[in-house]
Amino acid sequence: MAVTALYSAHYRSLVRLAVLLVRDSATAEEVVQDAFVAIHGAWRRLRDPDKALAYLRQSVVNRSRSVLRHRAVVEKYAPKGLPDAPSAENGAIGELERSAVIEALRSLPTRQREALVLRYYGDLSEAEIANAMGISKGAVKSHTARGMAALRTVLEQLS
Repeated sequence: MAVTALYSAHYRSLVRLAVLLVRDSATAEEVVQDAFVAIHGAWRRLRDPDKALAYLRQSVVNRSRSVLRHRAVVEKYAPKGLPDAPSAENGAIGELERSAVIEALRSLPTRQREALVLRYYGDLSEAEIANAMGISKGAVKSHTARGMAALRTVLEQLS
């Protein structure tokens, strides 16, 4: 089946994309699995099965945004004063977080971070990024340029 082939070919790259967006590998895997479940259920309704990968990317980006919104609400109403116990996932992701570039990416606004990750990590064209993020190509160019300028500034300060 086509979904199985998509899964075999693109699961790992979609998980890596989601990890960069949600900053948590377990949640990233969940986001990607949910996207595959959704495309499986909607496969017969797809107008152009050749665009299934673009649909998956957009689904991963949108589901990642939802996770981040949910986290923001949970953090806003979380009880204060309880000590945080680091999880095993935090230890594993800690290695990735040591990179200055990843830290600099985290300081960027969401749209700039998404545009840079999709462009330079996902190697997508401006049109594909615009489609995945649901914005115009001009907005992609703007977010990418502003994000690169901000990254440059942050990384120069660290040097």
